[in-house]
Amino acid sequence: MSNTPNSLPDLNTCKVAIMGLGYVGLPLAVSFSNTKKSVLTQEKLERTVFGFDINKKRINQLKNGFDKTNEISEKDLLILRNLYFTDKPSDLFEADVFIITVPTPIDKFKKPDLSSLKKVSQLVGNLIKSRTKKSYPVIVYESTVYPGATEEVCVPIIESESNLKYNEDFFVGYSPERINPGDKKHRLESITKVTSGSDISSALWIDSFYGSIIKAGTYKAPSIKVAEAAKVIENTQRDLNIALVNELAFIFNKLGISSYEVLKAACTKWNFLDFKPGLVGGHCIGIDPYYLTYKAESLGYYPKVVLAGREINDNVSKWVVEQMVINLVKKKIPIEGTEVLILGFSFKENCNDFRNTKVIDIIENARSYGINPIIVDPIVDKEDAFIEYGINILKKIPSDRNFKAIIVAVAHKQFLLLKKSDWELIKSTNSVILDIKNILPEEIEAIRL
Repeated sequence: MSNTPNSLPDLNTCKVAIMGLGYVGLPLAVSFSNTKKSVLTQEKLERTVFGFDINKKRINQLKNGFDKTNEISEKDLLILRNLYFTDKPSDLFEADVFIITVPTPIDKFKKPDLSSLKKVSQLVGNLIKSRTKKSYPVIVYESTVYPGATEEVCVPIIESESNLKYNEDFFVGYSPERINPGDKKHRLESITKVTSGSDISSALWIDSFYGSIIKAGTYKAPSIKVAEAAKVIENTQRDLNIALVNELAFIFNKLGISSYEVLKAACTKWNFLDFKPGLVGGHCIGIDPYYLTYKAESLGYYPKVVLAGREINDNVSKWVVEQMVINLVKKKIPIEGTEVLILGFSFKENCNDFRNTKVIDIIENARSYGINPIIVDPIVDKEDAFIEYGINILKKIPSDRNFKAIIVAVAHKQFLLLKKSDWELIKSTNSVILDIKNILPEEIEAIRL
C-alpha cells in the first residue's frame, strides 16, 4: 500500500510517535517496533517507532535497558532495533501517526485534570503544521477521558495550533487502553482492542493499524464517543461491584461473620460475580467513574448509583483505621504514639505503581489519631514515594521490635510467604491486626474486611 496524494499513511511503513512512556505507552511502543509481520495480512512491517516522554530521566533509563514500571525486561529493551527513545519534540517531525498515552488524573475536587492531554495536543498540533509528507497525519488518543472529550477538547487545540482542519487535513481516533499494571498474563497483544476513527476511512485505517499487532483482534466502535464511553464504564462497573462487596463486608463485620467465607459460599452459584472487598485505588478504577459523573452532571443529570459506589470505596480507608482504633481501645492499648505496621503501599499487589493509592488515606487517618505509621513495601520506589507523598518506606519488616497494631493493606507475594511463626515475631502478644486482603493464617487473630 503506497502513499498517494491526499491519502492516509502507509500502514506498513508509517513513522509512529508514542507520546508518553508509562504503563500504557511503553508496551505499545515495544509492540509496534517488535512486530515484523502484520497479524492481519502477514505483510512485512517496516515501521519506525519513536517513544517520546518529557521526563529526561525516564528516557535515559529506557535507553540503558531499565524500565521502572517492570512492564518490559532489560533484555527486551536492549534488543530493540527500530524503536528510538527521545525527549526531543524535533525528533517527531514527519511522524505519520501520533498515539497519545499521557496521564489523565483527577484534581483535589475529583474533577478531570486534562492538563497533560491539552499540552500534548498543543505539541502535536505544532508538529503536524509543517509536515511535508503528502499523507494525512493520524492522531489516536488512548488516555481515559469522558465521552466527547477527544472531539470537544483535543481536536480544537490541534486545529488552533496547526491551522489545519479536522477530517480534512488530519484525522483522529480513540482506542482506550486496557493495560493492567503488573499483570503478566493479560498483555497488550492478548486483549481485544477497541478502536474508532473520526470518519469511515480513518476508522478502518486505525482498526487495521492496531489489528496488525493485536493477536486477540480488534473491535471497531461506531464512533469516538462510543469508544470513550466504553472505557469509562468498564472500570465504573468494576468500581460498583467492589463497592457492593465492601458494603457487604461492613455489614458482615457487624454480624460477626467472615465476608470471605460468605463470598466463597455464594460463588458456588454459576452466575455469582466473584469480587473481593478491599481498597480501590490506581489510575483507572478509582478515577474513571469521576470522568463519567463529571460529564453527566454537566448535562444536568446527577448519577446517584455511581457516586454512591465511589463514596463507599473512598471510605474504606477510614473504616479500616476506625476499626483499628476501636479495637486498640478495647484492648486498653494507648492510641497516642502507638506504631502501626502497614504492609504495602502500592495500589495493588505485586505492582510498584502507587498512583492514587488508598494506603495514603490509611496513613493520614492513622496520623490524625496520633498513631505513628511504619510503612513497608518491598517493590515500591522509595525515592519516588518520598517525592510524591513525603513518606519514608522500608523495604523489609523491622526485626528489632514487634507491633501492637498491624494493617495488611496490599497482598504482595513477599507477604504471602510469611508463615505463622513469622507473624508471631512481628506482632506483640496483645495486638490488633486488620487483614484487608485475608492473607494471614487462620490461627492468627485478625479483623478481616
